[in-house]
Amino acid sequence: MDRQPVRYVGVSPYLYYEDAAAALDWLARTFGFEEQVRWVDPDGVVQEAEIRAGDTVFQVCGCPGFWAERGVAGPLGQENILYVDDVDAHWANTRAAGADPQDPEDKPYGVRAYGLKDPGGHSWVFWQRLTDTVELQPGWREIRGGQVTREAVAT
Repeated sequence: MDRQPVRYVGVSPYLYYEDAAAALDWLARTFGFEEQVRWVDPDGVVQEAEIRAGDTVFQVCGCPGFWAERGVAGPLGQENILYVDDVDAHWANTRAAGADPQDPEDKPYGVRAYGLKDPGGHSWVFWQRLTDTVELQPGWREIRGGQVTREAVAT
């Protein structure tokens, strides 16, 4: 069987919240995301929604009890990384909106970043690219296109 090439045109994370309306309001107020649409049930409760951050659309689900039904307190194992032009300005806006993010810091992988969790427990990290050069840890190698391009001396 021949496989046809696949062209991916984007990604849209799907986020579960106990209260989708509150989450949408928080994401817009705190990060400056733009709500696109919300779908509400006959009682006016948000069941599904879309909110945009730049070119990325996040799907939001109003799913009370979703995490508890799975035996966990909240989202585990995923972090939403968003690139911004000025991480320090974004951090200041996030604090001004009442959130308590970590302080921005330069990372060895070429970014300045800060992070925080939203009220639903989702992890958000905002990155500003500083360089394309990653500081390799001792013994690490950089492989591009199947070829080793750099190596760090093991200690």
